[in-house]
Amino acid sequence: MNTATTAGDQRGRVGTLENPEVHPHIPGRVIPILEREFDDFDAEAQKFLDGETDRQTFMGFRLRQGVYGQRQPDVQMIRVKLPFGGFTPDQFDTFAEIAETYAPLKKGHITTRQNVQFHFIPLLEAARILRRLGDAGLSTREACGNTVRNVVCDPFAGVDPDEAFDPTPYVGALVRYFIRNELTQALPRKFKIAFSSTEKDRAVTGIHDLGFIPRLKDGRKGFRVYTGGGTSILPRVGRVLYDFVGLGNYLKVAEAIIRIFDRQDKLRKNRARARIKFFIDRIGLDAFRTLVDAEMRGDWVNDRNFDPGPLQWNDNEEERAPRAPINPGSPNGDRQEFARWAAANVQPQRQSGFSTAAVKIAQGNLTPEQFRGVAQIMREFTGGHARTSDEQNVVLRWVRNESLYDVWRRLQAIGLGDAGAHQINDVVSCPGTDSCKLGITNSMGLAQAIQRRVEALTIDDALTKKIHIKISGCPNGCGRHHIADIGFYGAAMKFDKHQVPAYIVMLGGQYDAGQVRMGQRLDVRIPSKRVPEAVERFVRHYRAYRRASEAFADFVEHVGTDSFESLITDLSLPVTFDDEHMHEFIDWNQNRVYKLERGEGECTA
Repeated sequence: MNTATTAGDQRGRVGTLENPEVHPHIPGRVIPILEREFDDFDAEAQKFLDGETDRQTFMGFRLRQGVYGQRQPDVQMIRVKLPFGGFTPDQFDTFAEIAETYAPLKKGHITTRQNVQFHFIPLLEAARILRRLGDAGLSTREACGNTVRNVVCDPFAGVDPDEAFDPTPYVGALVRYFIRNELTQALPRKFKIAFSSTEKDRAVTGIHDLGFIPRLKDGRKGFRVYTGGGTSILPRVGRVLYDFVGLGNYLKVAEAIIRIFDRQDKLRKNRARARIKFFIDRIGLDAFRTLVDAEMRGDWVNDRNFDPGPLQWNDNEEERAPRAPINPGSPNGDRQEFARWAAANVQPQRQSGFSTAAVKIAQGNLTPEQFRGVAQIMREFTGGHARTSDEQNVVLRWVRNESLYDVWRRLQAIGLGDAGAHQINDVVSCPGTDSCKLGITNSMGLAQAIQRRVEALTIDDALTKKIHIKISGCPNGCGRHHIADIGFYGAAMKFDKHQVPAYIVMLGGQYDAGQVRMGQRLDVRIPSKRVPEAVERFVRHYRAYRRASEAFADFVEHVGTDSFESLITDLSLPVTFDDEHMHEFIDWNQNRVYKLERGEGECTA
């Protein structure tokens, strides 16, 4: 057993590494809950408020507990970790309660890393929320800070017809192996891990520090291992470190990589360039592989048990799959509308008679009523099975084919029955200046405006529907603009001596079908209020001039970015600061003249 791992505290209420048999296989209960951590948070928060602890010391503690400072003073964001995106209906009910009771905006937010966040929480109320989450088997431990962040996974893992095997049990083992591990409490920077289930790579391992894709070799299960990916400044696509690593060694490889990363004190001197991708860039992939090989021959391996069996998360979902409905509904006057939803949002599972149904959630924001509504749909139609996705949606699993119409009607009743999950009108966005200290622009407001614009185009063309639009409120990659067909990140301009919220455009990114490509940056900035017009021009340009079956990213590669820049040159032209143009100087969802205000982010704290 990994003696460096401290999660095996016998006070754990939901299971420990020494005793993982306590509730070991319920989604959302992968991470052991430790009662003493709630007491510690209460005590440390009070000491900070009383002036007994300095801000920097408390911030490091707070971030490890998943509590993140906002741009607004005296309130926090709470990030709940959902390993592989798994959760139960009861846990979604808990999210409803928290949104309703504690969140001033009465909503929760699904992130591009399958977490759920709550914003504008006063510090002492954060302590109460952590306890309530713990009662539901949910954890925020190491959701922020320089730790191993939430381990993401393809939400179709276990039900995908093309997968070599379901990686979910091994995601659970890796999470349990590293949670509260002394090695991972103060890394040079955050460390992100992803598991995909097939070569389609729907978890986008190529933009992660470490990624795993299942493979079979001579009848053995294992993983192809990727490393060195990342977005933000100087984005990189991860490369293959090992073509095959057996199940008995993937934890060893992961720890060896993290141990090497942790020793790079030079990285700590410049936190903006402290990700592992920069270290690999400097020494080269082959040299890095040599370091990992040597690390795995070190004495530390003698003190570890790398067998994932005792830690893995095993759940036979099929045992709880719903029975065939006795009296399922069927379309009547809404047949075409249902058919559009099913064509866009439903995929057959590898298990005969069942399908997944993606729930399109605008920018990942859910009200208390919607949390509860989804929970009840899960109870009645999925056997309790669903996962969040990196598209900020929910994927309902194990839906009987006969029940799809009833599920859609129930989703409609709570405002979640729209077609287009993972399509052009499913615009991804980070919170931007709504709450983030690093935010430059109101990316959420822009995402809503773009969604309205593309839906007004009533697009029927299948290839155009596949365009992905993603927005970040700053150059960092939380909205994943780097890999979007059409991506935007926040910036600022100056017209008539006044600041204007603006965006920089990236085109031709790709992450579908197992290929990751970073988008190309256009040499033009567009004021925020003109971005929806730019999107419409891009879409019309693509539809008018593409080759017969040419995807958008391939079209960008084919025609070049100059043609796109010429489409929007006029949109970058300045205007005067007067009543006629005042709306240009006010960001989306705001009512005052824009002023760039950017705080010190805690990602590098």
